Amino acid sequence: MSNSEFIFDATLENFQQKVLEASMNTTVVIDVWAEWCQPCKQLTPILEKLAEEYRGAFVLAKVNAEEQQELAGHLGVQSLPNVKIVKQGQLLDEFNGALPEGDIREKLDQHVDAPPESDQEKARRLWSEGQLEEAEAVLIRMNQQNPEDYDVLIDLARLRLEQGQVEEARAIYESLPGEERLKPGAKQLEARFEFEEQARDIPPVAELQARLKEEPSDVAAMNQLATHGIMAGDYEAAMELLLKSVQTEKDFQDGAAKNTLIKLFDLLGNENQLVRQYRRRLFAMMY
Repeated sequence: MSNSEFIFDATLENFQQKVLEASMNTTVVIDVWAEWCQPCKQLTPILEKLAEEYRGAFVLAKVNAEEQQELAGHLGVQSLPNVKIVKQGQLLDEFNGALPEGDIREKLDQHVDAPPESDQEKARRLWSEGQLEEAEAVLIRMNQQNPEDYDVLIDLARLRLEQGQVEEARAIYESLPGEERLKPGAKQLEARFEFEEQARDIPPVAELQARLKEEPSDVAAMNQLATHGIMAGDYEAAMELLLKSVQTEKDFQDGAAKNTLIKLFDLLGNENQLVRQYRRRLFAMMY
């Protein structure tokens, strides 16, 4: 049984109250499943995830077809998994089988209001719109309400970095417990700090470009110029330089170019298209 306020086990005894009567005010998604049903094991976690994500825009009623055979019969279930979407006591839609998450979202969005924007979503939206001070205010308020929400602290540190407040960001990062530093957002912070430190002690861009023009195989200049590219946000050019460095002299400074690429992958995250592309190219080059 789930501890979520948006998910419950439906039975013949509670169906009238918790499904039919509740559907007069809230959309109810009925998931009919069984332990032996392999597609159910794929589908149910997706529905549970969406119920949490939609935060009350619908509730998920789970019906164990083996334990609730009479209820499953009343629902006219012919195969498993079976999902029905009910509102105001009426069946609006249904489907059988384990659909992809995107298809389920499409069905839900036809009958369910969009989930309310959470504070963290609001902060990230403001951030993406360039309203950094407004995003910061939301994150600070969230931190005051729950100081142990480390995801909020990580977002606040990343925002501080974008505002150029490197030492403030570092202080937040260093306050995180060790296990929290393994999260993708924290690893991005760590990578950014390392690039900030590297950038302090390298020659200017024009000097490095001149060195490469004179000596195209100057791997030190390639690596340093890549660091400038990273700090300027020109990630693709930086990755090209680093791959060229690996190709030219793989073991330069104990594999510095490869290690820098891996840190850059951490900085951008695994979902970034450039990361996926250049990770494949690096692997092919190394092995």
